[in-house]
Amino acid sequence: MSTGGTGGALLSEVEGKLQGHRDGHGFLIPDDGQPDVYLSSQEMHAVMHGDRLRVRITRYDKRGRPEGKVLEILDRKKKPIIGRLLLESGIWLVAPEDKRFGQDILVPKNAIANAVAGQIVSVELTEPPSLYSQPVGRVTEVLGEIDDPGMEIEIAVRKYEVPHAFSAATQAQAAKLPERVRNADLKHRVDLRDVALVTIDGEDARDFDDAVYCEPHKQGRGKTAFNGWRLIVAIADVSHYVKPGEPLDDDAYERATSVYFPRRVIPMLPEKLSNGLCSLNPHEDRLAMVCDMLIDAEGQTHAYQFYPAVINSHARLTYTEVAAVLGNTHGPEAARRKDLVPHLLHLHEVYRALLGQRAKRGAVDFETTETQIVCDDNGKIEKIVPRTRNEAHKLIEEAMLAANVSAADFIAGGKHASLFRVHEGPTPEKRTALQAYLRALGIGLGISDDPKPGEYQAIAAATKDRPDATQIHSMLLRSMQQAIYTGANGGHFGLAYPAYTHFTSPIRRYPDLLVHRVIKALLASKRYQLDAGKMNVPEPAKRPGRPKPINPATASTEAERWEVVGAHCSANERRADEASRDVEAWLKCRYMREHLGEEFSGTVSAVTSFGLFVQLDQLYVEGLIHITELGGEYYRFDEVRQELRGERTGIRYATGARVQVQVSRVDLDGRKIDFRLVRDGEDARPSAKPPRDKTHQPKEVPKTAVEALEQVRREDRTVKAGGRKAKPSKPARPPKVAAEAPPAHPVKAARTKARAGAEARTRKRR
Repeated sequence: MSTGGTGGALLSEVEGKLQGHRDGHGFLIPDDGQPDVYLSSQEMHAVMHGDRLRVRITRYDKRGRPEGKVLEILDRKKKPIIGRLLLESGIWLVAPEDKRFGQDILVPKNAIANAVAGQIVSVELTEPPSLYSQPVGRVTEVLGEIDDPGMEIEIAVRKYEVPHAFSAATQAQAAKLPERVRNADLKHRVDLRDVALVTIDGEDARDFDDAVYCEPHKQGRGKTAFNGWRLIVAIADVSHYVKPGEPLDDDAYERATSVYFPRRVIPMLPEKLSNGLCSLNPHEDRLAMVCDMLIDAEGQTHAYQFYPAVINSHARLTYTEVAAVLGNTHGPEAARRKDLVPHLLHLHEVYRALLGQRAKRGAVDFETTETQIVCDDNGKIEKIVPRTRNEAHKLIEEAMLAANVSAADFIAGGKHASLFRVHEGPTPEKRTALQAYLRALGIGLGISDDPKPGEYQAIAAATKDRPDATQIHSMLLRSMQQAIYTGANGGHFGLAYPAYTHFTSPIRRYPDLLVHRVIKALLASKRYQLDAGKMNVPEPAKRPGRPKPINPATASTEAERWEVVGAHCSANERRADEASRDVEAWLKCRYMREHLGEEFSGTVSAVTSFGLFVQLDQLYVEGLIHITELGGEYYRFDEVRQELRGERTGIRYATGARVQVQVSRVDLDGRKIDFRLVRDGEDARPSAKPPRDKTHQPKEVPKTAVEALEQVRREDRTVKAGGRKAKPSKPARPPKVAAEAPPAHPVKAARTKARAGAEARTRKRR
């Protein structure tokens, strides 16, 4: 019997994890990387999103995609489910917030805790679903009302299983840490407290990982003379306080990263460390790991060294403030920071040199618009504003890149295992698709079969002034793979580095903390060994285009252990991104409910076979124009050109196209915003009544499909003969034969009434 090693042959059996769909069906994601297996809604009755299953492939659809039948439930999802508690006709149930679960959960009357109808609760399953019954559960936590400030974050951290409470042991260990740096901590450290290091971050930053300093540097004579800059990047020495195997380390590894939401952060480390003892706060002694570099006039790192130090930040600066100083050295901002202006100018000089070297390497650099959500005290969006990258942002970015590259080179030179930040080039499939796309647009430049970053950058530079530049740059970005953490150095394609790692943010990223430990071990001529506790993590899923990941339970060699840690950190990084995007999407949907029916101008940001995604100009919110809203003709999706084209009119919609839309629908549960296309001269306001003809008589509705088709043909002939536009009527469905409706299922009836009641109560509260 095959267990999935046959490449998905008919009647073969495959094991994997179930991913539900809000429409009722699901997909099995195979463990061994085979194509996803479709499961019909009938097959989903006894299983739930997140379960591990064994299925048999029973057939293939017209496009060769496998469909399956559930054979065995290998493991049930044991995590709590978040949803809204509903009550009607004496029946309690929880409607899951994550619609991929597909089924409401019945709750016995004595298992609702102290919750009331309409509240958001966490429910634990006591009885799994079966072919003939719904799942049953009990309420374990009451989160509050759906409109409570910050409720979207409470939902997201549980929905994506983000650890949000530190263990008692971690809290106890953090409480015992000193309030400030002690004299005993200064042993074997270089004293840099007299160096004018400064932190440069955003206005809303609370933890300061890095401080920078730069001065001109000359060394030697003749041909060996060096003329450039000394660039110091000091990074918070988290590894001094967070030791392997201790509770602080265990919790940090479980999280692997801090998670950033609007108005709230779920930190990797307790606040005493992240905002206090490890944060490089101004005018306070702090322990740091320093990367001390010599950068020449060409922007190349001539030499570097790492060492532990004690520093005292001379100022906490913001990007806006530094950009103002660099833009006008005689302005008010420069006057307030008079003593620091020379150092900031030196930082800008070394930045220009590093930027020149970046261009020579051919590193990919796309100008994209990032947005920032500004919320009020109740957690609702006040506005969404573009986050512009000024010279200060780029200055710090180049300094951090230089330190990260030096760290990777130091570790590789020491032949020590560690985590690298690897960004590989495009897969053969994505490369072929991009080559076809560039040819279809008639762009003179292309990419080779072994593409280099410089080829991407050359295309981006050559097309930056084209009307479809946004579309082209989007396709270039989409062809690249996602960066990951791994123990095997594969270089960084986008940045054009042969070796790259993360060294500069140990307060918020666990890989950086590991890199610090490795560097300290090399400085002491020792080896850092991963402890066995780091292998106690779930087996990662197989990702497309990558080899099957290592099972943590069987990782025996040092290389395999580092690979497991890298996969764990990469997965948690993606989890944090998904949770953040979910909260932002929820906030944007709630924000757009206040703009229902309003018109906006926007730009097509993506084209799919089912419609156009449009980003609004003023609000920076994205929504979908479904293909059915584009008019009364058939649109064909051109996958090569990434556009929709009308077969009769030839109208084309591609990325970058300018459109006028009306906000037609907002689905808060599904995190979706729907737009309606508004054409020139068309009234966007929805009619209160159905349209009537001039005699005020309703149009005759065709009784059969044949009559409906004939009516469309007549209208089409009229349009062609008269030379005027007329929207063809949609064929009406044949009338159904009246039949006695079966009695409604009591649970389904209760669910419908309860949802209606909850929505009515929500509207009343608003």
